[in-house]
Formats: sequence, structure tokens, C-alpha cells
Amino acid sequence: MKISFLIPTYNEEENVLPLSEAIIAEVEKLGKYDYEIVFIDNDSKDKTRPILEEMCAGNKKIKAIFNARNFGQFNSPFYGLMQTSGDCTISMCADFQDPPEMIPRLVAEWEKGNKIVCAVKSKSKENRLARLGRSVYYKLMHRYSDIEMIEHFTGTGLYDRSFIEVLRTLDDPAPFMRGIVAELGYKIVEVPYTQQKRRAGKSSNNFSTLYDAAMLSISSYSKLPVRLSVVAAFVFFLLGLVGGIAYAVCAALWWDVLKEFTFVAVICALFICAAAVLFFIGMLGEYLITIKKKVTARPLVIEEKRINF
Repeated sequence: MKISFLIPTYNEEENVLPLSEAIIAEVEKLGKYDYEIVFIDNDSKDKTRPILEEMCAGNKKIKAIFNARNFGQFNSPFYGLMQTSGDCTISMCADFQDPPEMIPRLVAEWEKGNKIVCAVKSKSKENRLARLGRSVYYKLMHRYSDIEMIEHFTGTGLYDRSFIEVLRTLDDPAPFMRGIVAELGYKIVEVPYTQQKRRAGKSSNNFSTLYDAAMLSISSYSKLPVRLSVVAAFVFFLLGLVGGIAYAVCAALWWDVLKEFTFVAVICALFICAAAVLFFIGMLGEYLITIKKKVTARPLVIEEKRINF
């Protein structure tokens, strides 16, 4: 039997070789499995690609796909999963934040017959503020999604070949793997682990990529913003009606005092209403962006080169 490993990379020149060595060491400890390690590189600008070419030349079980350009943080790993050929596939980050030492634990759960084993970050050595922000996001998505999202699950885990075949049948140009696993997956087993600090290099995650992830998950799996806009419209209507009546009564009784504050009150109310309207227009725009990606049905990835396939 064979275990596939899928490692997405972007500017990971200092990590790819040590990671492959660590993975091979863990597989050898298991003692009874063949393996392949598939790196899918999202147009790295450092020496990641030359290093991967050398690794592939030295070990035919190490494979590489070079994307023609950067196709984003979701398309590339999803496409890479579908290129694996093992009886199961373990997806991991290239920066050692997902420790290779948890591989035997994932495989042990798979050997029990579990088709999907999700690695869940129970603890993290990352920035505490970032951890808090992610925790709030996961709680909200878990509560308000149409499906039961898995908290602190980023896609790292083990997937049986049967589930990889399910992924191959999907025609989704904007895949959100965490949502797909929760929506279409078999019974899921969670394996907790402590997320480590990045071994080397600089993370490509920033506010823009985190915002993309949040908006894709919301627009794909939650009706809350749309429903909230309807509720907000009703609330603003009631506030306007009650406020108008109250203003008319107060103006009749205390106009000399009230007229001093009328202009300021009107400006504040306009700013509040305009902010609410712009927020909900923006959220509707996010839904339209997701719909546009799905209906245009462009390829997930265009390959420039593949090695050892």
C-alpha cells in the first residue's frame, strides 16, 4: 500500500528538503508502506524550484508540479490532491507548522477504517492575537454556516483514496477545501496537535489572504449576511419611523433647544445608514465574486511542468 503526501509550496527554499527527509523518516518508521511526495509549487520566486528539481532527480518517489503562475491558496492544493495516486493522501504545509511527527497518528486512525482524519490545531505557538482572531472566526463560521464547520481545521489531514475520487468528480473552480470536507466528507475523525512556529522563511499569509479565506467560506457556506441585511433594513425602518415621530413631538415642545442639535443628528444618522448600506452592498459583492468564479468554470491550475509522474 502507498501513502501520498501533498505539499503546496510558495517560496519555501529552506524547508522543502528537510521536510521531505522528515516525511521519509516517519514512513520508514511505519515500515510497511510505499510512499510518494508530491510538491505543487505556486510560482515561487526564490530557489524552491531548482531545489525541487534536484530532489526529484535524486529520488523518483518525489514528484513536483510547477504552476504556470500563482493560482492562489485554494486552487493549487486542491488540484494537487487530485494528482496523487496513493491509497490515502496526507496534505501538509511546507513550513513545519504541521509537524511530521503526527503522521503515524493520522495513519493509525486510517488503519482503523476512518476515511477522513482531520488534523485540528488544539494549541498554537503562533501570535496570540492571530490565534484569537482565528478562534473568533471559526466560532462564527461553526455557528452560522449551513454545514458543521470544523474549528481550527485548515485542510491538513489524511484523505482516503475514495474521498480523493469524490474530489475528482467536483466541477468547482473556487474550491474551499475546509467546507468541502465538512459538507461531503464521510464520518470525520479529529486528531489534535500543537501548531509549531514556522521553521524558516516568511509566511505568505497576510491580511489579504486571510480576508480571501474568510470571504470565500462565508459566501460559499453561509446565508447570514444576506439574511442580516433584511433584518437590518427592517430595524432601520423602525428606527426611522420612531425617530421621526419622536422628533416631531420634541420639535413642537422644545424647538429652541432642539434646533441646535438637528444638523449634527441628521449627519450622524446619514453616516450610520450609509455605512450599513455600503457594508451589505460589499457583502453582496462577495457573493457575486464567488458566483462569477464558479460559473466561468476556468481551470483550477495551468501546469508549466511536472516531474516524475
